[in-house]
Amino acid sequence: MEFAQWLSMSNRTRAVLLTVFIVLLLDQVLKIWVKTHMEYGEEFGILGLSWARIHFVENEGMAFGLSLGGDWGKLALSLFRLIAVGFLIYIIHTLVKAKETLGVIFSFSLILAGALGNIIDSAVYGLIFSSTPYHGGLATLFPEGGGYAPFLFGKVVDMLYFPMIDTTLPQGFPIWGGERFEFFRPVFNISDASISTGVITLLLFHRRIFKSKHEQEPAEPVPDSQSSETPTA
Repeated sequence: MEFAQWLSMSNRTRAVLLTVFIVLLLDQVLKIWVKTHMEYGEEFGILGLSWARIHFVENEGMAFGLSLGGDWGKLALSLFRLIAVGFLIYIIHTLVKAKETLGVIFSFSLILAGALGNIIDSAVYGLIFSSTPYHGGLATLFPEGGGYAPFLFGKVVDMLYFPMIDTTLPQGFPIWGGERFEFFRPVFNISDASISTGVITLLLFHRRIFKSKHEQEPAEPVPDSQSSETPTA
């Protein structure tokens, strides 16, 4: 893209492109580093903290380690992501043309960037990486003989883990007494965090966009009816 083209874009278009680029760059750099430098299940504390860790796992499915299960579920999820990305691009294009606020456009851009980040894993990682050994060893980028899975069947790399509470519930606690309680348990990635942040900001600060046009427009004042009284002589 030429600099003149960049300058000719609206602020809203530039905001979309910058948001998507920054999120994708951070997401993919961290995923590739973890994939090629850490063994499966390996972890270390972020800045030495015990409740904030980099913990390498992979998953077959949705955000935060959830899964649909099986090859058909994996394929269905990958295709759904592609459709969702196309729909998000259409929404953002419409919002930019309508000159919607930067806050709304930024929120949708975060969701788009996160969806693209996980699509890259599913679509490409199986083609360019060797399989990560579960019992020690590192994955290889561009291995001889090709990758570990066909197009759209790659695994999503997760690494962000924040077990801020890790304790055993008292014996007298209803139902779960004596069991281990951990919060926050899921392991996720920057793409997942980007999607969640975009959705939360929309729900908290921009709920008006989910209302119909009729609900948003204030009712027009009803003009005073003309007096029906006849003037006296």
